[in-house]
Amino acid sequence: MANKFSLQPLLDLMQTRTDEATRQLGVLIAAEQSARNRLQMLEDYRAEYAVKLRDACTQGLTPMALRNYQDFLARIDDAISQQTLAVSHSEQNTASGQENWKEQNKRLKAIDTLSHRHDLREKVIDNKQQQKIQDEHTVRKYAVRSEEQSD
Repeated sequence: MANKFSLQPLLDLMQTRTDEATRQLGVLIAAEQSARNRLQMLEDYRAEYAVKLRDACTQGLTPMALRNYQDFLARIDDAISQQTLAVSHSEQNTASGQENWKEQNKRLKAIDTLSHRHDLREKVIDNKQQQKIQDEHTVRKYAVRSEEQSD
């Protein structure tokens, strides 16, 4: 009878932790992509608004209208700066999540390797036991034939 792998609870725990790290990494990657998309949207909007300002300037603007355009562009620039920081934080979080995933995966592989080695040892032991049983059966069979022939 094969012995149960004594570290199976640890293997199960490491599998759970690796699965959770994988799920969390997926969430972090999605959040980073979302932050990047928002930044791109703000940059595109700023470029469009700057084109509107240039067009308005060629047609003539009042000082108040020019100031409104400039104020709005400044607010968009502030939003872009804030979103750039958010992207940077998100990148750091994703990098941290990747490191966590790598560490959990490394630990899981180590325990999994021990599990495979245990399984191989158990198979070798089982094969030896089966061979011993087969050998004993063959010896008995030969002994019975020898007795029958000598009678």
